[in-house]
Amino acid sequence: MDGGHLARPYRSNPPRRVVVSRDGEIREVALEVLRTARVAVLGGGEGRVASTWFVLHGYRQLARRFARRFVGVAAEERRVVAPEALSRFYLAPGDRPHGESDPVGASWMTREDREAEIADYVRYLDRLARSLPGSRGGPPPGHRTVLGFSQGAHTAARWAVKGSVPCHRLVLWGAGLPPDLPEGARDRLAALELILVRGEADDLRQGPEEAREEAMLREWEIPWRVVHHPGAHRIDGEILQELATEE
Repeated sequence: MDGGHLARPYRSNPPRRVVVSRDGEIREVALEVLRTARVAVLGGGEGRVASTWFVLHGYRQLARRFARRFVGVAAEERRVVAPEALSRFYLAPGDRPHGESDPVGASWMTREDREAEIADYVRYLDRLARSLPGSRGGPPPGHRTVLGFSQGAHTAARWAVKGSVPCHRLVLWGAGLPPDLPEGARDRLAALELILVRGEADDLRQGPEEAREEAMLREWEIPWRVVHHPGAHRIDGEILQELATEE
C-alpha cells in the first residue's frame, strides 16, 4: 500500500485567465496565500496509535460539531482527525447584518475556480496528515481510514487518489466517487479498501449516480462493498462501531 507504485502528489498551477468586460480587459491571476486551518482531534494517547481516522464533514458543517459523532470510536489507540473546510459562511440569509448568534458553516469547494480549490484542499490535507504527532514528517503511523460524509465524500475520494499520503480504507458516506476522477485513480483505488455507506431513508440518494459509479468500479475491476443503515442523510453510530471493529 505504501509502495512506490502510488501516483505522485497532485499539483495544479491554475492558468492565467482573462475576462473581458465593458470596462475593458480584466486580467485575472492566481496567487497562493497562507491560510490558518482549524482541525478537531479526538483520541490518540501519548504512545503510538494503531490507527488514524481522517473524517471530512459535509456542506454547511463545522469540524468540531462533526467530530462529536465520532466520540464513540475515538480511543487511546485510535485517533480521529476532523479537518475543517477553508471556506466558511453564515448560514442565515444575507439580507441583514449577522450577529454572534448566527450559525456558521463551511464548504470544501464550489464550481468557481474549482481546480484551484481542489488543489488547495489536497495540499492542505497532505500537510495535515504529515504534521500529526508521531508522523515525523511522513505519513501518520498505523492503519489509516479516510471517511467523507456528503460533500466531504468527494473531497475524501479526491484526496485518496491525488494526495501524497496513501490510506488503507476509504469510506464514502452519503455520496460516492466524483465523476471526474483523474488518470491514475484506478491504481490508487485498487490499493485500498473501498466502502460505500448509504442510508435507506436518505432522500438525497441518486439512483442513476449510484448505478454509474458501480458500473465504473466493475469496469475498473475495483473491489468495493456497500453498507446500508436504516436512517436518513446522517452518520449512524452503529455503523461507525462496526467499521471500528473491522480494522
